[in-house]
Amino acid sequence: MTSAQHLERLLPSNAQTWLATARQQPLATTFPAAARKVGRERLTPAWTTDQATRALLLQGASAADIIAVYRYGDAAEKLAVLHALSVADLADALQDQALPIIEDAIRTNDQRLVAAALGPYATQYLPQPAFRQAVLKCVFANIPLAVVDGLPQRVDQELIRMMSDFATERSAAGRDLPADLEAYLATPP
Repeated sequence: MTSAQHLERLLPSNAQTWLATARQQPLATTFPAAARKVGRERLTPAWTTDQATRALLLQGASAADIIAVYRYGDAAEKLAVLHALSVADLADALQDQALPIIEDAIRTNDQRLVAAALGPYATQYLPQPAFRQAVLKCVFANIPLAVVDGLPQRVDQELIRMMSDFATERSAAGRDLPADLEAYLATPP
């Protein structure tokens, strides 16, 4: 997990200036405007300017407000909320109150949202049965298992069984197995 302070230091000065003003305005107004105001340049492999700015806008917001900006946001805004859940300060404040966001993202067909939903927040708060189903969704959707935070530690016998059943069905249909799945089938938890 990253910290809000670290994210703020990554922002270019124009984004920091806009953020200072935006924090004084309603979240429902500033959150959607962030990309237009600060841009979408890549800051790190994991963060763009708009995502980092939006994550910082969510600091101190209520769970209800965060769920609302996710629910009414476009795909980029939803992705920003999911990334924001990997900010330690926000994740600690929300505890498990953001699980509806994770569950919604996992149900989508947008591979970016599914992958982002399975970050450190999901590792900490997603119940094991839902975590197993999310991992299988990744396998079905050809989302690399490497994006699932905490997967090696959360693998259990039931998940191995589910993966094995999937592999058996895939083989019976004459289809290839994802390469990253085979590692989990070969190694018991």
